[in-house]
Amino acid sequence: MKSLRAMQTGDELGELQVNVTSRLQNSPIEGAIITLSYSGDPESPVESLETDSSGQTQTVELETPPLEYSLESEQENQPFSLYTIRIRAEGYHPVNIFGIEVLPTVKAIQNVTLIPLEYENPNDESIVIPTNTLFGNYPPKIEESEIKTVEETGEIVLSRVVIPEYIVVHDGPPTDSRARDYYVRYKDYIKNVASSEIYATWPDATIRANVLAIMSFTLNRVFTEWYRNRGYNFTITSSTAYDQKWSYGRTIYDTISRIVDEMFENYLSRPNVLQPILTQYCDGQTVSCPNWLSQWGSKYLGDQGYSAIQILRNYYGNSIYINSADEISGIPSSWPGYDLTVGSSGAKVRQLQQQLNRIHQNYPAIPTVTADGIFGTRTRDAVRKFQSVFGLPATGIVDFPTWYRISDIYVAVSRIAELQ
Repeated sequence: MKSLRAMQTGDELGELQVNVTSRLQNSPIEGAIITLSYSGDPESPVESLETDSSGQTQTVELETPPLEYSLESEQENQPFSLYTIRIRAEGYHPVNIFGIEVLPTVKAIQNVTLIPLEYENPNDESIVIPTNTLFGNYPPKIEESEIKTVEETGEIVLSRVVIPEYIVVHDGPPTDSRARDYYVRYKDYIKNVASSEIYATWPDATIRANVLAIMSFTLNRVFTEWYRNRGYNFTITSSTAYDQKWSYGRTIYDTISRIVDEMFENYLSRPNVLQPILTQYCDGQTVSCPNWLSQWGSKYLGDQGYSAIQILRNYYGNSIYINSADEISGIPSSWPGYDLTVGSSGAKVRQLQQQLNRIHQNYPAIPTVTADGIFGTRTRDAVRKFQSVFGLPATGIVDFPTWYRISDIYVAVSRIAELQ
């Protein structure tokens, strides 16, 4: 890990890693050159990084403002440092990303997808990341009923809650016909929104409570086909007045990413209500919202040792509870219900091995294994390397987050992605 200390003031350190993939089959791009600079002086590079065979740069340490800036609502100081990166790779359209927010004590992860030169680039080569909603000025949420009247249209099964593989995000208010629609993987959407709306430095229980509220809100939009029933061809918008803040190209954070990977099949329910609850919330500082979750208030409850469900019940009432979806759309086969480790055997182990071998074709750093249905030390080592590449604890044990992350990557690399 490199330490980068330069112009920005501060006595804390955060981390940044850049992951670069091709739009075609989610393949990592080796040898991409990333030039890093301060957003206040983007023409004066301070560091050059290069991606390895997994499309990743080494992690660099960067100076940030003091940790307390992101932990106290009364602070008016910017709690993050801002950086700019320029990505260049032979055979691909270049990309510039402005406004990467690096917070103290956590790892910022900047995922970048490049488009081959033989395809037209539908996006401008520059991405400007808007500021976190806790620090910026955004319109408050328009109040809605937490439980919706639904009409079955035939596009989804209303008898059960299903986690979608993709959702369609309209990048603007619903009536803005000029705004683009983006197909976004469900977990990536949740990570993006959480990284846009709270600080990754907050207590674990607070992050979990906010992620659960974000997921339940999202799944309510999916389940009720809220916008499609109104004649729109998207699932949700990026407008804070109507939905949640999603930003194309946004940086995510390791603390948020791991929690989403652990909890992505969950949502919030009430007794005798089939649909996920539309869990509305506000910052609780510039906007007051009685009976909704207060983001800053949830942070202080986390400081006091409240669990995620205790935080949620403090705002939504004691009848709220955590539920799980019956099915995850687009995943080849479901979680076996127990960890796979050295000594495990059977069809689930064989499926795991076959998926790892397919992923190896795109990520050669992950070793191949014999697909014999026996979880030995070579399978453990392959799992451990996979976990290291994709930001999971490198235990070599296939737990719930690892199982579904392997499934996600397998689906991504074995399906030719359409250029958007």
